[in-house]
Amino acid sequence: MDYLLSDDVIHRTYAGVLGKIIGVYLGRPFEGWTYRNILKELGEITYYIHERFNDPLVVTDDDISGTFTFLRALQDNDYSPNLTAEQIGQTWLNYIIENRTILWWGGLGMSTEHTAYLRLKHGISAPESGSIARNGQVVAEQIGGQIFIDGWGLICPGEPDKAAYFAQKAASVSHDGVAIHCGQIVASMVAQAFVESKIDPLIDTALGFIPADSLIRTMIDDIRNWHSQGLDWRRGFEQIEARYGYDKFGGNCHVVPNHAIIIHSLLHAGDDFHRGMTIANTCGWDTDCNSGNVGCIMGVRLGMPGFDGGPDWRGPVADRMFLPTADGGRCISDAVTETYHVLNISRRLNGIEPLSPKDGMKYHFSLNGSVQGFTSELGVLLNKDQTLQLTWHQAGQPIYASTEIFRACPPSRIGSYDLLASPALQPGQTIRAEFIGDAPESVEVALVLGVYDAQDQVQWVTGPSTNLKKDDREVLEWTVPDLNGYPIAQVGFRATSAGPGSIRMDRLGWSGTPQVTFRQTEGSTWKQQWINGMSDHAGWGEPFRVVQNEGTGLLMTGCREWGDYRVSTKLVPHLVESCGLAARVQGMKRYYALEVIRGGGARLVKALDGINVLAEIPFEWNLGDAIDLELTVQGNHLVGTLNKKFKLEFEDTQRPLTGGGIALVLTEGRMGTHEIQIAPI
Repeated sequence: MDYLLSDDVIHRTYAGVLGKIIGVYLGRPFEGWTYRNILKELGEITYYIHERFNDPLVVTDDDISGTFTFLRALQDNDYSPNLTAEQIGQTWLNYIIENRTILWWGGLGMSTEHTAYLRLKHGISAPESGSIARNGQVVAEQIGGQIFIDGWGLICPGEPDKAAYFAQKAASVSHDGVAIHCGQIVASMVAQAFVESKIDPLIDTALGFIPADSLIRTMIDDIRNWHSQGLDWRRGFEQIEARYGYDKFGGNCHVVPNHAIIIHSLLHAGDDFHRGMTIANTCGWDTDCNSGNVGCIMGVRLGMPGFDGGPDWRGPVADRMFLPTADGGRCISDAVTETYHVLNISRRLNGIEPLSPKDGMKYHFSLNGSVQGFTSELGVLLNKDQTLQLTWHQAGQPIYASTEIFRACPPSRIGSYDLLASPALQPGQTIRAEFIGDAPESVEVALVLGVYDAQDQVQWVTGPSTNLKKDDREVLEWTVPDLNGYPIAQVGFRATSAGPGSIRMDRLGWSGTPQVTFRQTEGSTWKQQWINGMSDHAGWGEPFRVVQNEGTGLLMTGCREWGDYRVSTKLVPHLVESCGLAARVQGMKRYYALEVIRGGGARLVKALDGINVLAEIPFEWNLGDAIDLELTVQGNHLVGTLNKKFKLEFEDTQRPLTGGGIALVLTEGRMGTHEIQIAPI
């Protein structure tokens, strides 16, 4: 327990998160290549090579999205230490949007995760959803049992047995057999790496959690023997290829060859993070997955000093990561934010109060060298004593430093996976930032927003400003004004001085309830800020014309931090079984809604472990009618109003949903509206 309270846990967790995303970004451009093709076309991999493919470095990727999303099963199930595979499967259904987020959607029997998702969708609970009995051995033993698993080790520092338990439950949602054994090995090694830095004892600990007769145990013994015989990593890989290569196993991406590369890389890298990245990526096969696992384990083992003395892995990444899910306000994230989510899950599991640096500010720069996604085209950014320092040399020219909080990117792709996101900041909310003067001469500093315009380009909107001299400390506050429906892409500050200068930002965050009308504007960004969990968001007729072919769909925007508010719209059901307006939306399966039902009637419902009807009244309506809907959530009290006079109320005291975004909700049919409003109560 004392160790969980130490600074060492914080910094090693951050190093593990960074190691994971660095490894994924490094291996992503040539995923699936063989060792020989990599050597022929690229040479040994010693640094990021995305530019050779004309690719961005920071991309959406299933390895990252799944790792940090599936951990939310603990948050959503009261941090139960006895979390079940079935509960983690429900987390899949809540945060995954079919054919759009997190997974490789390769089809039934082709993609193991897609296969498992379809099982879950059709009522087959985990762990049967991923079992050999249901899906066959080849499908069930592909690589996904280990690629999403690092997070379960990060939340169990020094407790490999607990990590192995969670890994078994999490991996069994989609996998079985040796794929689960590999997941347990990786997760338990991550957990034990907090307190054990030597590779062989780490491996010995991990092997204690899988059967002695497992193929994985035999393979690891072989790899350790080859290493002990003095074979260099290239000759060792030749042995792996000959005995455990892709030609020995079925499917697209079997776990056994790729797990071999993880163990092989760890043994040959020793205490050199950079060498581990080179070996894991040059060996080939599923490069982003393997180097992501290796990076996480070595990040925890070596801590932040492990990134020193070699290529600049951290600078180009700038902590940035994407987590596209049905919780769109958390899509644009960073390694610091996710580190504290991981740390606080671990603390809550152990009955410890969560951490909230600098009064809970979103950007606080409290970890070694962190910049939390902030970049600047003309200035130099670095972390100075847990503040963000911007230094520039241009005279009289405004210098901007900002971080992305929403990205609209037609055709909504970065890399091979969809990027679905909602702006994390809206009009009506109040930004608060604290600045410190860092130059002898006066520097003017102002808050700024990057806002999409009618041509889908980002333009700067300037807020309040102040003048600072060295060591001055000032707080700027700004309630975001109405932006005519255009979404906010970036938040940051502008600095101006007569010559070279420097300024530091200690923290930045925002709070309050949005006050905004969502409607169609020129350009396309108004639409892309909505997470489409429907069969279709048609884009003609009414601006918000949506279609759901089967079951229930949602069109969502907003953040989990939104608490008390009122949401309203005038809705036209063209052909529906039921439809309405949702509040405190936390994904596809967690929300409150005010709905009208075909055949007459209206109801308040709560989606949580199924659909629960909270209140209902008779209400006559016809297809094609325009119906005014308003839903108010305040504390545990819900009030739904139809056509400004019919009212439903309910006090929810049983596992209430305390915050979340807004949505249109539709069961089987078509409906539309021209605008949706959210406002404080």
